[in-house]
Amino acid sequence: MSIAFWTTLLSGMVLAGMPLLFASLGETISEQAGILNIGLEGMMLVGAYAGFVAALYSHSAWVGMIAGIGGGMAMSAIMAVFCVRLGLDQIVVGIAILLVGEGLTSLLHGAQFGSSYPRLEGMMDIKIPLLSGIPVIGPSIFSQPLIFWVGIVVAIIVRWVLRSTNWGLNIRAAGEKPGALDAAGVDVTWTRTAAVLCTGALAGIGGAYMAIVGSGIFVPFMTNGLGFIAIVVTMLARGRASWVLAGSFLFGICLQFGTSMQVAGIDIPTDVIFMLPFLVVMVVLIIFARQSYLPAALCVPYKRGQRG
Repeated sequence: MSIAFWTTLLSGMVLAGMPLLFASLGETISEQAGILNIGLEGMMLVGAYAGFVAALYSHSAWVGMIAGIGGGMAMSAIMAVFCVRLGLDQIVVGIAILLVGEGLTSLLHGAQFGSSYPRLEGMMDIKIPLLSGIPVIGPSIFSQPLIFWVGIVVAIIVRWVLRSTNWGLNIRAAGEKPGALDAAGVDVTWTRTAAVLCTGALAGIGGAYMAIVGSGIFVPFMTNGLGFIAIVVTMLARGRASWVLAGSFLFGICLQFGTSMQVAGIDIPTDVIFMLPFLVVMVVLIIFARQSYLPAALCVPYKRGQRG
């Protein structure tokens, strides 16, 4: 348990936790509005590929981040049309979005790059004076790209919006009592559509973070189940953005733990490393599943004038 071990663990926690944070915050907004995004991982993959390609050719990580947002929103627009506007089954459409995202990004990557994997330079770290010099914590937490701090600010904003603004009240009402929201003169369809698009934007930037900051390359299927872990984090957080923030980094530690053990000289089979995050998810669900929270109208289509 050396300094290198803890530094690697905390640094890896940030790298793994940030995409999870963005995706979970997006899913929180969506679920609070009554829409379950099973296709979250497909949105992340499209955001990752769009962000990677844009950053590669523009030589700007921030252009890549914006492109990632656009890619995620494009996929979420499919969800908005078929589930919110047409009232189709959210699970079926979500699975379709997931499969389309996986297949499309793999196909485009193969057609554009073949078997090569071009690498990005990544984003420059911003070191906070004094704090960045603290052993272990300094280089792991207080020496990060600006997008890390953007993610923290986004979590604070999401918490404030959901708890302290009229739009946040409308979102929660759309997930709990859409009929009451409709009776109050607020368009439920528009509220849910806006929530789904926000989800796509955040999932897209989470995917772009993985490709641009986390690894510097795009690899097909690189999310590796992260979208489903984000859904679990969201359900366990009970609609609280602060819990999403904490849960994302806790799962980030689980995702990085195996790699850190290898750095410490402990030989762990690769299969076990890949299994650890999902094993943790299963254990957490067994222990805390009854304490999870789902809005009353989650996955329930709504038509104007309908009671509920």
